[in-house]
Amino acid sequence: MEENKITSHLVKGLIIGLILIVISVGVQFAGIKRDSWPVQLVSTCILIGGIIWSVWYYGKQKDNFVTFGNLFAHGFKTTAIIAVIVIVFTIIFFVAFPEYKDQALEESRKQMEERGKLTDDQIDQGLKIAKRFFLVAVIGSILVIYAILGAISSLIGAAITKKKPVTPFDGH
Repeated sequence: MEENKITSHLVKGLIIGLILIVISVGVQFAGIKRDSWPVQLVSTCILIGGIIWSVWYYGKQKDNFVTFGNLFAHGFKTTAIIAVIVIVFTIIFFVAFPEYKDQALEESRKQMEERGKLTDDQIDQGLKIAKRFFLVAVIGSILVIYAILGAISSLIGAAITKKKPVTPFDGH
């Protein structure tokens, strides 16, 4: 019996990560706000849909001789690759284009001023700390958000993928 060639979680993660990066760069240079709900919705749908597809396709390539755990693990490994790619891109992007970091901090200043609950000194102190830990906060946010969305997507993908019982005699 010929063994199916399995597409690695590395390849799938790379493809999904690159799609997310292309969208991010396009949005950034088109002048669209990255935190607008349509942009976030599209990116989130691509992330979730991509991971679910990755899990489903892995099951299909294994002729559905998989367990829930195998499927979930494949999806979460795909998520980890996507997260690493997006984090590396984010670091490179903010180092290459520091003006975008300044724009984000300026937007934060405007939002704090509009709320009217903080003094100018408090806003300045907060932004000083935010500027110092900007990349750490962005990377931490990516890790947490991707871990949550990746776990949910992997669970969904594992739940909807057809599974055939695996026995020691199947050779799978």
